Amino acid sequence: MSKKKLKGIDLFCGIGGFRLAMEDAGVECVFSSDNDKFAQETYLANFGEVPQGDIKKIEAKDIPPFEILAAGFPCQPFSYAGEKQGFNDETRGTLFFDICRILEYHKPPMVFLENVKGLKSHENGKTLNVILDTLKELGYFPHWKILSSLDFGLPQKRERWYCVAFRKDIDFHWPEPIGGHPTLRDIVDLTDDNPSLKLPQFELDRIDYHFAIAKPGDRVKHDNSKYEPNTKKGKYGVYSFQKPDGSLRFHVGDVAKTQIQEAFYSCLDTYASTIIANRTPKLWDILLKLCA
Repeated sequence: MSKKKLKGIDLFCGIGGFRLAMEDAGVECVFSSDNDKFAQETYLANFGEVPQGDIKKIEAKDIPPFEILAAGFPCQPFSYAGEKQGFNDETRGTLFFDICRILEYHKPPMVFLENVKGLKSHENGKTLNVILDTLKELGYFPHWKILSSLDFGLPQKRERWYCVAFRKDIDFHWPEPIGGHPTLRDIVDLTDDNPSLKLPQFELDRIDYHFAIAKPGDRVKHDNSKYEPNTKKGKYGVYSFQKPDGSLRFHVGDVAKTQIQEAFYSCLDTYASTIIANRTPKLWDILLKLCA
C-alpha cells in the first residue's frame, strides 16, 4: 500500500526555493503566497502558477488542507509592550502573526521556517524567544539552528536561521556538514561570453589600480575627488583590501572610522557573497559578474 502524498504550502515564497525542496522530497505544493510582483513573475516562470498576494488579506479557511507549512518570513519588529495575552498580543502587526493564525486554524504536523542569521540576536534574543514560545503555545516542539550553505556543497557563504517544529516531541537531528568547501571554479562556465556579464570600465580601472600598487595585506586608498565632498565617499574615501581567501573588498572609511562595505569581488578560488537586491556577485580575476 502506497503512502499518502504529503501536501505543503509555500508562504513568502519568493522565487520558490522552499517549493523546490518540498517537491524534491515528494511533497505536493498546494498553495503559495508572495506580495512581490517580480517574485510572482519568476515563480510563474519556474512553476507555471502565480502565487497569491498579500498573506494578510488571505483567510486561513481559504487555504487548502496541508501537512507542511514552509515560510521564509520577513523579520519585522515585534512588540513587547502589550498585555502578554499570548501570540495575538506579542506578534500582531508582524507577518509572523499570519503564520500563527494559519497554524492555529490548520494545525499541520510540521512547520519549516527560515530567517536571517541576525534573528538569533535581534532585540537581545527577545524576538527569537517570542517566536519559540509562540510555537510552543500553538502546540509545537521547535528545533532551530544556524546553517551555512557553504557547508552543504554550495560555493556561497549564506548563513541562515532555520527552524523545524512538530506537533510531537520527536527525536530530530540536523544534517551534518558534508565536509570540504566548494569554490566558484567548480561551477562557473568560463566559456560564457555574454556581454552583459562584463564589468564596467570604472570597476575594471579600480581593480587594476588596487593590484598595481598593493602589497599583500595592504589597504589601498582610492581617489575620492570624483565624489561630492559632503558624501561619505567624499569625506572618508574609498579603500580596497584583499582578504586571505582571495576576495577583494572595497570600503568607505579608513581604519579609524566605521567602515561601510561598498563592493565585494569574489574570485574563482573562493565563494560568492550572499546575493542581495542591490549587489550583484562579481569576480575580480575573470572581470565578470556571476549573473546579468
